[in-house]
Amino acid sequence: MSETGAGAGDVAATAAVAAAGWRRAGFAGAAIGVLAAGAAAGVAVERLTVGRGMRKKARLALDASGPYGSLRGRPGRAVADDGTELYYEVDEAGPDAAPDPAGGAAAGGGGTGPRRRRLFGGKAPGPVTVVFSHGYCLNQDSWHFQRAALRGLVRTVHWDQRSHGRSERGRAQAEGVPLGIDQLGRDLKAVIDAAAPEGPLVLVGHSMGGMTMMALADRHPELIRDRVAAVAFVGTSGGKLGEVNFGLPVAGVNAVRRVLPGVLRALGSQTELVERGRRATADLFAGLVKRYSFGSRDVDPAVSRFAERLIESTPIDVVAEFYPAFTEHDKSGALPAFRDVPVLILAGDKDLVTPSSHSEAIADLLPDAELVIVPDAGHLVMLEHPQTVTDRLADLLVRIGAVPAEGP
Repeated sequence: MSETGAGAGDVAATAAVAAAGWRRAGFAGAAIGVLAAGAAAGVAVERLTVGRGMRKKARLALDASGPYGSLRGRPGRAVADDGTELYYEVDEAGPDAAPDPAGGAAAGGGGTGPRRRRLFGGKAPGPVTVVFSHGYCLNQDSWHFQRAALRGLVRTVHWDQRSHGRSERGRAQAEGVPLGIDQLGRDLKAVIDAAAPEGPLVLVGHSMGGMTMMALADRHPELIRDRVAAVAFVGTSGGKLGEVNFGLPVAGVNAVRRVLPGVLRALGSQTELVERGRRATADLFAGLVKRYSFGSRDVDPAVSRFAERLIESTPIDVVAEFYPAFTEHDKSGALPAFRDVPVLILAGDKDLVTPSSHSEAIADLLPDAELVIVPDAGHLVMLEHPQTVTDRLADLLVRIGAVPAEGP
């Protein structure tokens, strides 16, 4: 059989395996298949030109050589209100981060000169700590590029949301308590209390991480008022996620919305079966990740594979556990708590998961915020266009005196 014929057969086989998995879960595979249609088309093109063995070797090579996600800091653990242990890492500022005796802000955010007194109401705060909160089905390594750029310049905290990365599986959820965004806000408070109990904070959140920050503000507006020096929302939403169409036709998205919660619940109870299915349909999964993570066609293959590894590391029962929280999420009422601090709102113009219109809605409630819509960018904009995101974050940190501006 020709490579062309084999490629078409592989796609058909992949689709059959996926559909069988959905049928075994007891739900209509056709509705979920709508989600995979665009990805399958892309996979088919690749399979017509690249052999299966070559694709497998390429994935292994990218896994072995890609440095992404390799940065590590000083580990720590915070304890959530339900006893769940939350894993975090701290990157301290470098030795040259001492206060500038001339009054300027040094690399670590120290210093008590005129600029910092003006920014922080005459107080003499300790060094700024930047707290990064990641999104759904990711972990702290999703900030790899920004972490690498800021290392040694400013103190940073990177944490894994409950049931993600190295954090413990949510204890309340293990006992049947539904997961809500409010719980994540309380988790963030526990991490701050453990990793940065004093001094000014900069909060940075992507997708679910941004929602987590909103939940924190909803419950602890005094923390935002007293300690938060700046905020960055990346590819996130204040609510109405139930209206997102994921780039699908109306009939398709309505079908998906109708069956997806039940499908995920069923699959969450058949973890071993689903994980085997993931491995059997690796190429289709890769196509889905690429479609819903990136907006441009020329994404670095190593970055694309890194995104796959991040997402595929999240067990299906955790995926199912978290999903309902997003349709219920509505924290637009908490956003005014950020009105008195510098705010960056950034999104990709081709984001199919949290469309840029949701970032624009946040900007409407925070009219003094800086709104940046990145061209040719999808949901994982911080991986797809890392320099753009890093530059904007650096500008925000310079504005509050957390890092020095570059000289002429």
